[in-house]
Amino acid sequence: MVNQWIVSNDCSGDFTTVQDAVNAVPEQVETRTLIFIKNGVYKEKLNVPKNKRISFIGENQLETVITYDDYARKIAPDGQEYGTFRTASVTIEADDFYAENLTFENSAGHGPEIGQALALTVSGDRNVCNRVRLLGNQDTLYTPGNGRHYFKDCYIEGHVDFIFGPATAVFEKCQIHSLRKGYITAASTPKDQLYGFVFFDCNLTGSEQNTVYLGRPWRPFANVIYVRTWMDNHIKPEGWHNWRNEENERTARYTEFGSSGPGANPEARLKWAKTFAAEASGELTPQIVLAGLDHWEPTKIATIGGWQND
Repeated sequence: MVNQWIVSNDCSGDFTTVQDAVNAVPEQVETRTLIFIKNGVYKEKLNVPKNKRISFIGENQLETVITYDDYARKIAPDGQEYGTFRTASVTIEADDFYAENLTFENSAGHGPEIGQALALTVSGDRNVCNRVRLLGNQDTLYTPGNGRHYFKDCYIEGHVDFIFGPATAVFEKCQIHSLRKGYITAASTPKDQLYGFVFFDCNLTGSEQNTVYLGRPWRPFANVIYVRTWMDNHIKPEGWHNWRNEENERTARYTEFGSSGPGANPEARLKWAKTFAAEASGELTPQIVLAGLDHWEPTKIATIGGWQND
């Protein structure tokens, strides 16, 4: 059974803000609430707390936009700078959250006076974004904790470390767009965690030739894998960066297989990064990466509405 509510900022729905709808969802109940968000720009700093079962369904991916403009060097009401981790426009703490057909944005811009400005922080476990746009610059998407997250047919943009954190996350058939020079990933995968960020059949696009690294290790055992990924010429031939620490070359777990496009250059890649054997790459699937002890199968969830039958 699913409760269904409508959010519209023209007063034609049940709520005029997304946060009001989230606040009205009861905690610790099995019933899922599907919140349909009509087209519009919702400027609000949104939080989905633990113990709420929620799906967001937007009316149009381009025209249903949840946005805010906090940034690291902005002064907060407590008189201190926000810092990186208080800047997120949208924070998802719940398990089993689902979002589809909308945009999460941090509109603060970029530059030395801005610094980090997160669009989405997603923790919890078993969370899915399907056909979602994530718009930002530095640190667009943050995945704290040890949860599992699945991004399908999404568009994610930024320029410095714009996919970062310690969680396990799969990106399948996503467009990852670099706005200018920088680093796509900054994984901080724990040593004993098998997977960090895994990209399947994605497209990497960018605006400036030979300016972008596939990743750099925020922590020593960073794990990032690209499988059958098309790469434009913005990707630097060497591929990876050691974050100015040669010790990271001994521990970082960076791998790619089946890369194609102008930015695919296996002969020039740094020797400490690995290349999958063909047979090993065929065995790696989103289901294997995300299964966990509960045998989660997120590819079955990424259908219209997500979890509508639970």
